[in-house]
Amino acid sequence: MNINDRNTPTADHLTVPSELSFEDVWDGEAVSELIRSKCDHGETPAFLFLGRKEAGLLKEHLAEIFGEDSVVTLNGTYYKGLDVITIDCETFLATGGRKAVRTLQDPISRRPQWRDRDTDALWQFRI
Repeated sequence: MNINDRNTPTADHLTVPSELSFEDVWDGEAVSELIRSKCDHGETPAFLFLGRKEAGLLKEHLAEIFGEDSVVTLNGTYYKGLDVITIDCETFLATGGRKAVRTLQDPISRRPQWRDRDTDALWQFRI
């Protein structure tokens, strides 16, 4: 059975409230606090949704750091680990989506140390 629900409302700037608002300057510390407040059980937000005003403030902020030539557009830009998405509205800032934080596990660190007495007895070949 194939069911298509075409009337499902999608979240947009009209149904999702803005989580932060800036006056004239980009506040990276406030964005960091917002991201930290949404991190839970090894998951973090995946996307940073910005309106035109916030996108302009972020461009100015990044241009001060990296130079104006390096920030022509925000397409494909990551900010604090979040994929930046510009939406078509005047002012908006929200995070969304989920990504799992993966920790690297070193298989060597799980091996027993050389000549460890407890594990060495298990690995000896006896005739």
